[in-house]
Order: sequence, then structure tokens, then C-alpha cells
Amino acid sequence: MRLHNSYTNQVEQFETIEPNKVKMYVCGPTVYDNAHLGHARCYITWDVLYRYLKFRGYDVTYCRNVTDVDDKILKKAEKEGKTPEEVSRFWYNKFSESMKALNNLSPDIEPFATKTLGEMISITKDLIAKGYAYEANGDVYFRVKKFSKYGYLSKQPIDQLESGARIEVGEHKEDPLDFALWKKDEKFGYNSPWGVGRPGWHIECSAMSRKHLGKTIDIHAGGADLIFPHHENEIAQSECANGCKFVNYWLHNGFVTINKEKMSKSLGNFLTIDDLLKNYDANTIRFFILTNHYRMPVEFSDEALQAAANGVKRMLNAKRTEIDNNLDITQCDEYKQFVEAMDDDLNTSKALAVLFDLTNKANKDVDYAYTLLYKLAEVLGFTFSKASLSEEELSEKLSTISDELGEKFSSMDEIIEKRKQARAEKNWDIADKIRIALDKAGIVLKDSKEGTTWELK
Repeated sequence: MRLHNSYTNQVEQFETIEPNKVKMYVCGPTVYDNAHLGHARCYITWDVLYRYLKFRGYDVTYCRNVTDVDDKILKKAEKEGKTPEEVSRFWYNKFSESMKALNNLSPDIEPFATKTLGEMISITKDLIAKGYAYEANGDVYFRVKKFSKYGYLSKQPIDQLESGARIEVGEHKEDPLDFALWKKDEKFGYNSPWGVGRPGWHIECSAMSRKHLGKTIDIHAGGADLIFPHHENEIAQSECANGCKFVNYWLHNGFVTINKEKMSKSLGNFLTIDDLLKNYDANTIRFFILTNHYRMPVEFSDEALQAAANGVKRMLNAKRTEIDNNLDITQCDEYKQFVEAMDDDLNTSKALAVLFDLTNKANKDVDYAYTLLYKLAEVLGFTFSKASLSEEELSEKLSTISDELGEKFSSMDEIIEKRKQARAEKNWDIADKIRIALDKAGIVLKDSKEGTTWELK
């Protein structure tokens, strides 16, 4: 398996620190507002990496943090007359719902910054003791020029950084390049050896990563917008505090753009995941993102989403057969092609081409094709729980069922409710008629503890 390492700017053979074990850290959300399509791209990308590593037999520990102490959270709390905890908890729950709606797996570890303050203070004390940091009027700063490799990840020489560096009002830095490890904050702060304050953003990830994964990890991933200063600063403080290499492979996904501009909250051109899901299902959003290589920018448009919806529909409407769990998929040529694509720095567009090849073969009754399609699509996070129908096609199905039953139905939910009522009243004739009408329309109902759902045969 080969991955593009942002640190060396090369595609490298992936080798783990421990045999078959992967320690993977992804920078999580700052929870103060709705997650948007840019977040969807980031977390779908690393969800696919997580799924694929496990699919390839690795024992993966995936840690994704939650930043629940931050200037943006504090401003929102003041504006809304709430505590920072109330704001962060509300938006964390909303973020979690959005991730679930996109069919992203939960990380193995999801630490909160406010629960890791002791580790942040400990690292900061170590940096001061080693001469890499200093206290100034209740703030603590990192001495950037003491770390000779600063700027290597972002490919920015120190002299270029110096020309743009400034000292803000109220700061007591020795050098404009120095960044905050701890900030004085008597209103919203926590006790520390330097007075009441709160951590700087960068130290949070260094502390949570070290606590849960160790001093050196295999993979650190996130959006390209985090390369500088966030990840650059993480490297500096972690390697100086720990005395060893911090990360072996740095991975970054590209931006989502609208009209060639990066999507972001600060620019006000973002689309929330909730809004997107009103018009497109999770499979479509995932397909749209995975059609492009993860390192490249993705240009958002309704046309691109509609094309993705058509691709998903084609794949999910493949002729279905019973899943053969005895099939040795590793012996199939398409499996080998899929692995070759994914091993080549997660080439998901090539992997999708393999899925379309299997879709065509399933429709031509190739015996193993649907089983392999189902299993490989799952690696990319697609769900086959319901095949995709256009509004027109669904309307035709409902019309057919209504004609069969002699009663007008405007949604599948109405039919499911009618069947539920008939079964509750032990009216088996009506229940059977509904089942037969659905069967003729090519629809099957699935009953579970969570309720009844429908899917195409």
C-alpha cells in the first residue's frame, strides 16, 4: 500500500510501527456550528481509509478529537447567553448525527479537549523545562526558532514566515513567530501553574494524540487547510516535548470549492450537511466525494451531485442475488483490481470503476458479481439497504400498488402503516394482498426492531 506523505511530498510505501497495527489520528471538529460539505469531504475520506485499512487486515485504532474549548465557542456562548459547555455539547451532538447520516463509522476513541487538560499542562511544563517555551504575563509561548525543522511540512522557510508575522495587542512574545501553548483567560479559564487560562488550539491535538496513541503514530490526517499553522505547530511542540518523531505519514484531503473558492464558514459560502441531505442521500454525497482523488480540490455543483445520484442509482439497482459468504473474494480479478486501485494512494475513482464493472456483470447474471459488488461497496461506505429510485419511478411503483389494492397511496410509509394496522388487527387477507402487490412492484419489506423498511428486490 502506498500513501502520499505531505511531509516528504512523496507517495511512499506504507509501513507500520508495529506489525499489522495502525495508530491513526484525525483532527476533529470545533463544535460551535453546523457541519458542512467541507467537513463531509474530510471525514468521509478518512472513514474510507479507516474502512480500507481494516479490510486489508490491519488492527486500526482511529482517534478523532473534539475541540470543545475555543474562541469561536466562547463567542457563541456569550452571544446566546449560554455556557461554553452547553454550546459545545449541543453542536457535538449535531455533528455526531451528521456523521451517522453520512454512514461514517464512529472512531475508536473520541477525546474531548476539556477532558485532556492535565496532559496539555504536562506537555507545556516539559517544553518550558527544556527551554522550548516560556511564560509571559499568564500566557505560554513556544519558541519557534528553537525548532530547526519548523516550516518543513508546509514548505515555508522561516524567513518567509517572518515577513508576515505580527505581534497582536496584548501579546508578550519574544518573537512574532512564537505561538501560544496556553492563554490567560480569567473569565472562561482553568487553573494552571501560570494562572487561570485555557489551552492553545495546537497543544490540544498533541496532548490527545500522545495520551491515546503514544508519542509516535503511524498516520495523522486532516484537511489541507490545517497544514499551516496547526499541523506545523503540532510537529514542533510534540517532537520537542517527546524527543522523538511525531508522525510517520501526514495525509491531507483537498478543499471543496464553490465557484473556485474554498468552502468555509468564514467566507459564508458553505452548505450544511443537513441541507444537503434534504436533496441528496448519503450514498450520493459519498459518491460525489469519492469520484475525485482525495488530494484534489472538489468543485461543488448541483450538476455534479445529480451525476453522482445517477451513478449511485445505477450501482444500487444492480440485479440482486443472495450474498454468498463462502465466496473467496480474494480470488476474483475484480477484487485484485479494487485493491490495486486503493493501494495506489486511495484511488477511489478507479475503485468505483471496478464497482461499475461488477454492476454490469451482476446484470448479466455472473454468479459472483453481486456478492463482490456488495462487499467492495461496503469498503467505500455505501449502503445497499435501499436501491435508488427517482421521484417519477417511485410514483409509478405507488400507482401500481394502489391499482392492485384498490386504494390510493401517496407514499411507501402509508403502505407500511396500512400493513402494520392490518397485522395488528389480524386481518391477514389485507396483509397478504399488500405483500403480493409489493412483490409485483418489485419491492420487499424488511421488519426489524427499529421498524419496517423497504427495498427493491
